[in-house]
Amino acid sequence: MSRLLSRPLPRILAILMLFAAMLAATVTTQVVIATKAHADGCYTWGRTLSQGMSGEDVRQLQIRVAGWPGYGGHLAADGAFGPATKAAVQRFQTAYGLGSDGIAGSATFSKIYQLQDDDCTPIHFTYAELDDGCGGSGYDGGPLSEAATKANALQTMWQLEALRHALGDQPLNVTSGFRSIACNNAVGGASNSQHLYGRSADLVGVHSLCTLAKQARYHGFGGIFGPGYPGHNDHTHVDIRTSNVWDAPTCGI
Repeated sequence: MSRLLSRPLPRILAILMLFAAMLAATVTTQVVIATKAHADGCYTWGRTLSQGMSGEDVRQLQIRVAGWPGYGGHLAADGAFGPATKAAVQRFQTAYGLGSDGIAGSATFSKIYQLQDDDCTPIHFTYAELDDGCGGSGYDGGPLSEAATKANALQTMWQLEALRHALGDQPLNVTSGFRSIACNNAVGGASNSQHLYGRSADLVGVHSLCTLAKQARYHGFGGIFGPGYPGHNDHTHVDIRTSNVWDAPTCGI
């Protein structure tokens, strides 16, 4: 200690300041690495996205905001950031208390990272939950490839996440999701059922079936069938077809 104090004071201060800077740099590096690792578990956006841009990063964004197209609307996951994508991003931002400029930057991506698991599904839904309505395993056995069916199921889940959030983040229970052809035949499903393609979910929850049906109109669900429609008095069916077919007479739809 006496040797250190024998040195000129400016030199001592310089050594201490260098040590503090090195410590701060180490802590900062650790924080950055931790944040990046979390994002990389699924998908990481590397640039700010705005209207007029295109690419796979835009398509990945569109999947996650597909549940915010507005009443009766549908958002195509085509990789082109047009006016509809900007409007959906703005609604997403407003819903989660962000600045609603329609530009997807760090704040928007941070919220998406918070909302998704490492397999890219939203935190409140899983592939297993949207799986075969007959208790099967996997997304094979339908008219599409397993990969295409899972891609549909992923967008269905993100739209369900939007519906769930709009209803106060109360649980939505999926009683039937994807069905293989054999499963669909066994339960008497329609030959062209959206369940076969991973595009639909039958719902019950803490909200009334009519509340589910009415709110679903704002979250990109083209197919909505609920109370008053044959065979749908005990659940509300929603699917992500891109033309609107809504029928729940008891609910005034």
